[in-house]
Amino acid sequence: MEEYYRESEHPDVDMIVRARSKELEDIQGLTIRRVLPYARRRTVGPFTFLDHFGPAQIAPGAGMDVRPHPHIGLATVTYHFEGLGGHKDSLGVDQVIRPGDINWMTAGRGIVHSERTPADVRAAGQRIHGMQAWVALPVEYEEIAPEFHHHPENALPAFELGDARVRLLAGSIAGHSSPVKIYSPLFYLDVRLPASGSFELDSEGMEAAVYLAHGPGGLKSCDENVAVGELLVYRTGAKFQIRNADDQNEARLMLLGGQALPEKRTIYWNFVSSRKERIEQAKADWREGRFPPVPGDDDFIPLPPD
Repeated sequence: MEEYYRESEHPDVDMIVRARSKELEDIQGLTIRRVLPYARRRTVGPFTFLDHFGPAQIAPGAGMDVRPHPHIGLATVTYHFEGLGGHKDSLGVDQVIRPGDINWMTAGRGIVHSERTPADVRAAGQRIHGMQAWVALPVEYEEIAPEFHHHPENALPAFELGDARVRLLAGSIAGHSSPVKIYSPLFYLDVRLPASGSFELDSEGMEAAVYLAHGPGGLKSCDENVAVGELLVYRTGAKFQIRNADDQNEARLMLLGGQALPEKRTIYWNFVSSRKERIEQAKADWREGRFPPVPGDDDFIPLPPD
């Protein structure tokens, strides 16, 4: 069995996880790199899931068609570096996803959504690149009413750390706070690091990791080399420096983490919960059609076999 991680001898590094490539039938021409969960590293703080999609040039007439599907017990966040997407959900939200914007969907006790390329964008084709993350909700918030909040790029804090240009997508770090509504201490950063540039960060007692989304020459941190598609996970509370090892090209990276939730989470398909019986209930509810529908989108993804 192929291993997708490597250990580190550095005292501030837990491990480096390499993403696994996946092809999804609902996303034409787009490769997905799945980073979390991984067997040896299920979470970083409350982050239970991390996907990296693209970069890819999508031909005219093709696009993303992720049919309606349910979530419970988590919040999802879709973030585009390039290209546009579309979000519809059972709350009646119909939102275009643009580069730099945050679309934060809190599933709570249950929500259904679809992700489809807008018709005009599909007709023209586009280049697309981005990230999708899931954040587990604390036990006391797992069954809250679902919500969706859209935050345009210019509403999110932008600042500099050393040589880096940083946008804080969610949470709080380094004296800055995002307006996105969250339910436990966390941070999620989009970082642009110029050629040979570097910066330092104190994770403030939280779990932390860095993921390289773009950067031909890779990153250097804690004596470790990080390539595109790799997640370097720091030990809890680490202070660390990150340097762009490329002297010609900018690097694009995501920094994420937060306080770990004390209870173990079960993940099945699109469901996350601290209680296995709640997962079973969600499976039955989707199988029997008890989740609310997405207005105007009658298709759906069937429950996968156990």
